[in-house]
Amino acid sequence: MKVLLDTHFILWAVARPARLKRFPWIDKYMPWGISPVSMLEIQFLGELGKLDLRPGFFEALESDPRFVVDEPPLVALVGQAMSLGWTHDPFDRLLAAHSRLRRVPFASTDELVSLHHPLLVRELRD
Repeated sequence: MKVLLDTHFILWAVARPARLKRFPWIDKYMPWGISPVSMLEIQFLGELGKLDLRPGFFEALESDPRFVVDEPPLVALVGQAMSLGWTHDPFDRLLAAHSRLRRVPFASTDELVSLHHPLLVRELRD
């Protein structure tokens, strides 16, 4: 895994691939890492009616060669997340912790993440 994608990058890659054209560097990071935390966030968005989640979405995501699901140990992930008091969004906190734990860049356009997470993809900092 060369990069961990924030949930919005995963959704863009699957549902709005034209949006990724704003980030021409992203292809060099394939296969893209995805966290089970993002999968839970996508499920929540579907349950809240903010996302039209099609049956088989997660199976298709897991079988897509552009992605690799990375599963860090939960105790280690939560341990990393506990020190990230700059966000109180549980998904952002766990995703930033995942990137930090694995020591891989994190692809996120979230403004708060970009201010505080040292492993943000370099191209997003420029």
